[in-house]
Amino acid sequence: MSSKPFSLTEDWVVVILGLATIFLALSGLIIPKPTFSWTNLNELQTNVLASHNLKAILSQFALVFSTAFLGAILLKKPIRALIIVFPTLYLLSLLALILAGNALIKSYNLEAVIFSLTIGLLIGNLFKLPDWFKSALSTELYVKIGLVILGTTVIFGDILKAGSLGLIQALVVVLSVWYFAFWLCKKMNIDKEMSLMLSSAVSICGVSAAIATAGAIQGDNKKLSYVISLVLITAIPMMIFMPYMAAWMGLSQEVTGAWLGGSIDTTGAVVASGSLVGEEALKISTIVKFSQNVLLGIAAFAISIYWTYTKSKSAESTEKPTLRIIWARFPKFVLGFIFASLLFSFFVSPGKIEEVKEGLKSIQGLWFTLAFTSSGLETNFRDLFKHNNKKPLYAFVIAQTFNVIITLIIAVLLFN
Repeated sequence: MSSKPFSLTEDWVVVILGLATIFLALSGLIIPKPTFSWTNLNELQTNVLASHNLKAILSQFALVFSTAFLGAILLKKPIRALIIVFPTLYLLSLLALILAGNALIKSYNLEAVIFSLTIGLLIGNLFKLPDWFKSALSTELYVKIGLVILGTTVIFGDILKAGSLGLIQALVVVLSVWYFAFWLCKKMNIDKEMSLMLSSAVSICGVSAAIATAGAIQGDNKKLSYVISLVLITAIPMMIFMPYMAAWMGLSQEVTGAWLGGSIDTTGAVVASGSLVGEEALKISTIVKFSQNVLLGIAAFAISIYWTYTKSKSAESTEKPTLRIIWARFPKFVLGFIFASLLFSFFVSPGKIEEVKEGLKSIQGLWFTLAFTSSGLETNFRDLFKHNNKKPLYAFVIAQTFNVIITLIIAVLLFN
């Protein structure tokens, strides 16, 4: 592979756009976080559709639209199509956020990304979208911008406060479950892309881990959508039944909290499940889940190195991969993620973090929702559930079962 001059690839563009969003917030341009919480139609009108909330929604739209517009300019993509496609994408994503904000739906821990993916799939499969419309969709761009902003939530000081037992459990669970899931996928002849995404999702922190892994290996969006669907579907019965199983086994609140936090894949489901048990269980489950979440950056970096080295090795059969080849293939958004994490860990004051974190988290979630609306519009529905996708389903269920058992053993040993 010959050396090439530096070019502004999509990975570098997402680093620029993600960090620009972060620095705008730090400089004082704080976009207010809109609320999407409602119980009935009256609350929908008075809360979500209130003038001040609509103003916050429009402010967020202005930020993400201008970011996407700048991205299209930097990547030399057609602007005219984006002007039509992006507002449409945003309205569909807004519908997903409103649906996910309903109190009943929240109680089942159905996240906005599952609605945005479903809406995209329905429209993309019921209607024939023109090629110019599909060409203006930028799923990868939206996911990676969200991942760079996600780095602001990984604060090293909070990791240390999480508690040594929580960190020990998180480390042991993540390593053992990830390796088992990856080994299982290999035994079942599941392709390496799907194996990496599935292993990260079941062992680290569900949706975010799957998204980060897909970004690190430039994975297929259809496979990512399938893994996320598995995560969200299995989280619901686990959230409901595991507290009752813990009571039946006579586990203490501490052990129960550690078990829930280490085995349930989504943070929202962990909080909901811990709340059913008690205050101490909620506290421990949150600490353990947070400890797993902060391993995401390290895992994404390690997976990036592994993937780029593996790809380079297969591409260069006659010689050992060089650092230049590995660097050329390395996903640069990971650097943006790490930079954001270091910035907020050591250089931004706690007061400023408190001031900007909710707005940035909301924007990050919006980018993920946009990405999965886009992914659904691009995906053939049958591809998600065709017969040859049963192997990943079986692998996920088996790996999740292993996760539940090994986490329970570790929780009893550490917290009993």
